Amino acid sequence: MQLPVVPELRVREVVRAAETYGLSSPELAGAAALGAIALVASLWLVVRWIRRPMGAKLKRALAKRDEVAILMHPNPDPDAMACAIGVAHLASEVGTDASLQFAGQIRHQQNRAFRTVLDLDFEQIDHVRELACEEVVLVDHNTPRGFEEAERLEPYAVVDHHPGNGTGERFTDQRTDYGACATIVAEYLEDVGGTPVAPDDDPGDVDGMTVPPEISTGLLYGVQSDTKHLTNGCTGAEFEAAAYLYEGVDEDLLDRIANPQVSAEVLEVKSRAISQRDVRGSFAVSDVGRVNNVDAIPQAADELLQLEGVTAVVVYGRRDETVHVSGRSRDDRVHMGKALETVADDVPGASAGGHARMGGGQVPVDGAVYANGGEAAMWSQAELADDVFAALNGDV
Repeated sequence: MQLPVVPELRVREVVRAAETYGLSSPELAGAAALGAIALVASLWLVVRWIRRPMGAKLKRALAKRDEVAILMHPNPDPDAMACAIGVAHLASEVGTDASLQFAGQIRHQQNRAFRTVLDLDFEQIDHVRELACEEVVLVDHNTPRGFEEAERLEPYAVVDHHPGNGTGERFTDQRTDYGACATIVAEYLEDVGGTPVAPDDDPGDVDGMTVPPEISTGLLYGVQSDTKHLTNGCTGAEFEAAAYLYEGVDEDLLDRIANPQVSAEVLEVKSRAISQRDVRGSFAVSDVGRVNNVDAIPQAADELLQLEGVTAVVVYGRRDETVHVSGRSRDDRVHMGKALETVADDVPGASAGGHARMGGGQVPVDGAVYANGGEAAMWSQAELADDVFAALNGDV
């Protein structure tokens, strides 16, 4: 169908008509001009609102609540603890009280040193009722876990760099390409104009929001610890965050956190992992037996990966009635998190997962019964090495 032809108006004629109308009715012309200005200003404000940085969005979300509970993942590491104190500092800037909580324990010597050296006030919880308030901010994880009735919790906000489907009711920022969650929180502080203050500087000399040395130091170590000192899993954002935080870092605090004393058991577990290793091709698996400190297991995995010719390792040991598993990979053929998840799928009650380069899991020994050819059979820890090798080789 042919469209009707619209008479063509020349630009000059339109301009001339507008000028004539404006001269004959200046009041209406002025009102029209003001309306146009208001419209442009409104559109600019809308665009600016939509394009606000994530730090400003979280700050606004925190400002809407009188108090929040900042919840770290179970057995928090420096990255999780750094995120918690960073978000708490942001909350304090808007007058929101923040309680820092976690499930499980803080056991690794560097984790304990992080908490002690920075003099952090954390509260351990075992049940959802023990949360400080209803509005919970999850940092460094996106699904509540590790305490009774965790599944009942609906987070108010989520800040994370791990994969998963968890979201916050009011705010969600999940960047799975980032090497550390502390990088995200450092960006938040920069987004809202935070200035890192050196240990010897006077905060009163800074206009606007300041970032104390303890916060800068904690965030920098959080970035370092989750990226093996900026050598593994980094993006450009990690280096930018480190540069931003650098001016406020307390080198003495950083050294004390990074170089704590190591217990004799950790050294013994590392020794057993090396001496009792089972190497097949470029993969190594080691059973370190019974342990009291399960945090020695991932440290042993880190040590074992340094062996020449080894590209992926899994170390496991038993504490009470649970086998704790930790894996490391620098082999592009092995996604460690998925490999361990495959192993755990065959054992009821077991759980595992992680990233391509790093993974972990737990296998409950007590009552771990599964169907084998139609007959019930007890899971055997002795079979774990073969299962792990099969998963690393993709023979599943």
